[in-house]
Order: sequence, then structure tokens, then C-alpha cells
Amino acid sequence: MSSKIKYELEFIIHASPQMLYNYISSPSGLSEWFADNVNSRGELYTFIWDDSEEQAKLLSKKNNEKVRFQWLDDEDEDYFFEIRIQVDEITKDVSLMVTDFSDDDELEENKMLWENTIGNLKHVIGSV
Repeated sequence: MSSKIKYELEFIIHASPQMLYNYISSPSGLSEWFADNVNSRGELYTFIWDDSEEQAKLLSKKNNEKVRFQWLDDEDEDYFFEIRIQVDEITKDVSLMVTDFSDDDELEENKMLWENTIGNLKHVIGSV
């Protein structure tokens, strides 16, 4: 199996870290922009899109800062996806930092997918 490439994307978002954290950490918040529906049972999250369903384990979360998930398909690997809230100390600009892994031949497609997904989040919170 080929190893995946780690990449990081930054998105400036006009919202408070506290509000953003609810959207990136709770099933109801994630259901508004990340997937059609999200359910959780403890640390196991089920993400539902149209006719497909993926499960991820919540690896870690830090209040008003970040969440890190691992798709169950990647359980034996060191792959994860993380959404981190970053606040610039000087300007107070709020950014979402997305860290993910991708196969080399799908990298551009996956980056575009994140751009569209974060675009959904910006639309939902009125930060367009």
C-alpha cells in the first residue's frame, strides 16, 4: 500500500472560536456543513452523505481549539484529519487549520473537497 501525503490548509473565518468549536465538534454542528447527518456514540462518529456512510473515531478534542478524527478504514495507520481553530495574537483573525492525508493522485481533488466543505461552513455561519 502506498503511503499518504500529509497536507495542511488554512481558511480565514469570521467567527468566534467558541461558535466555530460547536460546529467542528458536535454531531449537530457537523451535520450542518460537513455531512448530511452525523451521529455519535461515545467516541465513534457516523458521517452520512446521500447513500454512503463512513465511521470515524474521535481521537482527541480540546475545548475551543481542535478536534481530531480517524476514519475506521485508516485504523491501522497513523492517518487522521484534524480541524484546529487558530487565532492570530496580533490581528485576532480566526483561521481554521485543516490537516489531512491523501494519496498523491487524489491530493488536488481532496484539497478542493475541503475548500468546498469549509465553504459550506462559512455559508452556514454567515462568514462568506
